[in-house]
Amino acid sequence: MRKFIIKTLGCKVNQYESESLSKEFSENDLIPVSGDKTADICIINTCTVTQKAAMQSRQAIRQAIRANPGARIVVTGCYAQIEAEQIKKIKGVHEIICNPSKHRLLEIIKSGRCKEEYTQLPINKMFQFEHMPFVPTGSRTRPFLKIQDGCNSFCTYCIVPHARGPSRSLPLQKVLEDIRFMKEKGYHEVVLTGIHLGCYGTDLSPQIDISALLKEIRHKKLMDRIRLSSLEPVELSEEIIQLSSESTGNSVNICHHFHIPLQSGDNAVLKKMGRPYNRSFFKNLVLMIHDHLPDAAIGVDTLIGFPGEAEQAFENTYNLIHELPVAYLHVFPFSPRKGTLAYSFTERIAPDIIKSRCKKMRELGNMKKHVFYKKFIGENLEILVESKRDRKTGLLKGLTSNYIPVLIPGKDDLKNSFVNVKLDKVDENNTVFGTIM
Repeated sequence: MRKFIIKTLGCKVNQYESESLSKEFSENDLIPVSGDKTADICIINTCTVTQKAAMQSRQAIRQAIRANPGARIVVTGCYAQIEAEQIKKIKGVHEIICNPSKHRLLEIIKSGRCKEEYTQLPINKMFQFEHMPFVPTGSRTRPFLKIQDGCNSFCTYCIVPHARGPSRSLPLQKVLEDIRFMKEKGYHEVVLTGIHLGCYGTDLSPQIDISALLKEIRHKKLMDRIRLSSLEPVELSEEIIQLSSESTGNSVNICHHFHIPLQSGDNAVLKKMGRPYNRSFFKNLVLMIHDHLPDAAIGVDTLIGFPGEAEQAFENTYNLIHELPVAYLHVFPFSPRKGTLAYSFTERIAPDIIKSRCKKMRELGNMKKHVFYKKFIGENLEILVESKRDRKTGLLKGLTSNYIPVLIPGKDDLKNSFVNVKLDKVDENNTVFGTIM
């Protein structure tokens, strides 16, 4: 068995882990394939954060079986951790590897035999960060670096702690080594990612936090840009915001971009969700970011249709976001997940109402994004040009520190470099066009 393919669903952490696995396989004389080519080994790295994600994971497994007759089908990831019994019902699956054993996948496949421990290792016993090294694949101009895994919060709607286990962190020196290695390989930006990134360092001895890590990176000038993937409201401190506002000139640029899960703007719903803040806290946080960094992109997650979310509760969420300087939204419909507290909650919202509310929220998100982009038309901003051109227009594409994707004309030698551009226009599809200054 020489050829392999990895299908990845879900979050940035899954994507990072799949890239690490792919590199390890390639270094052991296995050949990656893609597109319509068949493989001898098919790995499906699954997601289960919503019912839709679980359904898509099942579909991906069946598609891999159909497209690769005779291949060894290996299923891993969060759906494999939570729903191994359901996966066993799919004819053609050879191995189901739980999340704690994911980093040993090559070893398991080479052994030719999947032991029971690989499928049933209890995730709540995982207290050590299993490092899957960064690999310079060249597929990303802005690679992810997983520095944290797991979550201790157990919000009432969320299955993730059951799929990923308790919070655990990559030791500080190892983080710094990986970032230094990325810089040596020619990268100019890294996205720090984790399941609950704001918990980074709380399990280390001595304890540190995200702000201390950012200070170390900046002090050692290890990378041109650092971007944070997502931070919970109570963990996005004024110190982190201040560090971002201070990083200019020759220092490390901590990107003017914060992604913050709100979920609901209604206090009663937030309490029922098990979220440790209220709407006033969130409002003050966003306004504080805007005061320190008026150009910052502030992204927000919303969870719509939680049990008991009356029309007024939804309007409270809508109105809160409408009045705040938010740059974009991620809108998710509530999905009851077996094993969570909310699975048993009554007062379920009808699916058609959830769909209608999500549509309204996404329209608000598109409007917010347009207003945010338009604010910078005529401005000169720095972009990091990506390695791949825009498929529709053939133009180069790059990203600003404050998360504005910009299309520009230019030659390939500009790829993976910083370029100063003038933002010329934003069209009705929220596509931003610019020219090199």
